[in-house]
Amino acid sequence: MAPSQVYFTDLRASTKENLFEKLLRLIHVLDLQSIIRPRHLVAIKMHFGEKGNTAFIRPNFLRQIVDHIKELGASPFLTDTNTLYAGTRGNSVSHLDTATGNGFAYSVVNAPIIIADGMRGASSTAVRINQENVKSAYIGKEIAESDVLISVAHFKGHELSGFGGTIKNLGMGCAARKGKLVQHSGVSPKVKRKKCIACGECVEHCAQSAISIKNKKAAIDPKRCVGCGECILICDNKAIDVQWNADIPIFQKKMVEYTLAVLKGKKGRAAFLNFLIQISPACDCYGHSDAPIVQDLGIMASKDPVAIDQASADMVNRQVGLESSCLSSHKRPGEDKFRGLYPKIDWTIQLRYAERLGLGNRKYELVTL
Repeated sequence: MAPSQVYFTDLRASTKENLFEKLLRLIHVLDLQSIIRPRHLVAIKMHFGEKGNTAFIRPNFLRQIVDHIKELGASPFLTDTNTLYAGTRGNSVSHLDTATGNGFAYSVVNAPIIIADGMRGASSTAVRINQENVKSAYIGKEIAESDVLISVAHFKGHELSGFGGTIKNLGMGCAARKGKLVQHSGVSPKVKRKKCIACGECVEHCAQSAISIKNKKAAIDPKRCVGCGECILICDNKAIDVQWNADIPIFQKKMVEYTLAVLKGKKGRAAFLNFLIQISPACDCYGHSDAPIVQDLGIMASKDPVAIDQASADMVNRQVGLESSCLSSHKRPGEDKFRGLYPKIDWTIQLRYAERLGLGNRKYELVTL
């Protein structure tokens, strides 16, 4: 198989060409007009950042992408799905409020925001893939129904997958709440008995009648539970939580299988960008962002989701680890920065498995603009 092309622009700018103009040049090389038609509904999948986080991609970068898509006669919208945990993006109302607070207002990005899995994460489309771990994947309905998908990912470290790039932005980020629970856990949510006050809210909201009050505490019947995770969000006392028991290799494989499901109906109608800027050690889902582990590098673009993540990881690992970061080892050029962050996580699993499933190619040609 011939190497896939990955395009890259660094962050150097001048009076002749600013960074926004360089981003547009990168987008033009992607040839989006070959996959976007007039009146297409174009989902721009991104992460709006948790409240208190500052590492997410700046809204004015998204404006350049939105404006270019509008020039092609299509209708773009920014999108994400609600989180599995009960943070500031756990339902569509607080999610939209957080996104606006982080700068993603219509006046800035020139496009609406649509949370793809509904008010509480229950709006999904089941995509049949019949893979090793996932037979049917539950994808945010509005993403599944879009004509074109553009992934715009902030490349950074992640405590379960080693790093988070395009594959995580798609596989985990496009999953509805039920799909996220499938990836993170093999069992039903658990009740924290010390926090439960037996108010009965979870009982009333459970569509499967899987929750009851026993001995003045909520109890979940695993035989009835379908894993939608709505009870996690409903509980005001945070007495219901995910059982974070996912085996890391299986978690990564499930994430890749979900990526396969997301792209199943988008063959030839998807493109991917990774922003290698403020490369923080952990996910943007936290309400804070630690110091970057390496210097800011630039922006990558490709039509191959595997190649762009491989190229991004390789470029990060070629850098010198910053002394001001949390890296205590693997700081020298060529050393694996993600292993330095998470010694027990083999991040290559996701790339090897994605290549095996035919999602893309780990071999790439880096074309610097």
